[in-house]
Amino acid sequence: MSEIMLFNKPFHVLTQFTDSEGRATLSDYIKRKGVYAAGRLDFDSEGLLILTDNGQLQHQLANPQFKLEKTYWAQVEGDIDEAGLKRLREGVKLKDGMTRPAKARKIPAPRIWPRTPPIRERKNQPTCWIELKISEGKNRQVRRMTAAVGFPTLRLIRAAIGHWSLEQLQPGEYRTEQVELPTAARRSGSGQPASAKRRPPRRKAHGRQR
Repeated sequence: MSEIMLFNKPFHVLTQFTDSEGRATLSDYIKRKGVYAAGRLDFDSEGLLILTDNGQLQHQLANPQFKLEKTYWAQVEGDIDEAGLKRLREGVKLKDGMTRPAKARKIPAPRIWPRTPPIRERKNQPTCWIELKISEGKNRQVRRMTAAVGFPTLRLIRAAIGHWSLEQLQPGEYRTEQVELPTAARRSGSGQPASAKRRPPRRKAHGRQR
């Protein structure tokens, strides 16, 4: 068994514990020693980040070859149409190659926290929200995908990683859960590494600590 931390990363926080430029980091919120982020989330993106003190689990969660699906909510400029969603679903050609087909749909504005500072909205320019599920990790992929189909991302929130989700976590809060690790060499019948098994979460949310 190993413990993971599910953290709601606020806007403009680095997914590291130190920064020479004095920007906000994970150390402003998490005081536990010996844990590291399993994967990254951009400085200007918000939402779910998983941390662990187990190197095997960190590798499994962070490595794109394991195809762990990630769910994003993106507020985009413009009112996306079915043609734009279809292009996202089929894969988008970026400078570093085609993306894998994504699951994409338009959604109502989610009930979430206000961002500080708020997004810059253009007068007479509508915005809408889309849910995008991807299983790869190209640099700033979601932003580049929506821009490529003509709907630039204004705000981006990662809502879930695999079966783990934000649930009721507010920015700067985290909760812990226990997971059962797979054997490193064991693989599922599909040829992909077996997933860590989830155990019931410890329902204790931790607020920002300074």
